[in-house]
Order: sequence, then structure tokens, then C-alpha cells
Amino acid sequence: MSQARIYQRPKNAMQSGRARTDRWVLEFEPAEAQQPDPLTGWAGSGDTRNQLRLGFPTLEAAQAYAAKEGIPHHVVPAPARTLKLQAYADNFR
Repeated sequence: MSQARIYQRPKNAMQSGRARTDRWVLEFEPAEAQQPDPLTGWAGSGDTRNQLRLGFPTLEAAQAYAAKEGIPHHVVPAPARTLKLQAYADNFR
């Protein structure tokens, strides 16, 4: 059985808001490598678990679900948030 990872969604780089960054995601590690399809050339595999992504409101809820279903998992800690404080006047220096 493939292992799952539990992580907190990062902030979207294309927007300034932090919507849905408080949610935790359970996602399965790929069990097999992707291979190109001979007809279309698209990458794919027979592993359908990599299409599954479950969202949870808390880390404890995600861990409880994985324990209940017998899914081996590991938690990926969220990266430290760094703020770059900059004044508008700095654009004209």
C-alpha cells in the first residue's frame, strides 16, 4: 500500500489572499512512475490513487481519517512564513 502525505495548502503565488490555506490535504504518494501513452504521448500510469486529494479542516482530522482507514502517512510541516516589508517609496529610490 502506498504511503500518504498530509500537508497544509500553501498560499497561492498568483494572488495576495490567503484563502483556504488553513485546510489540510491528504494526498497519496505515486506508487508507480508515469509512462508515455504510445498513441497520444500523454504521461499516465495505472495508479488511480494519485488522482485522489482529500481536504480536512484540521491536522487531527486528517490523521484520524488515515488511522481509521489504515493508511500509512507522514506529515509535511508547513514552511515558515516570511514577510518582506517594503514601503511604496522604496520603488523610487
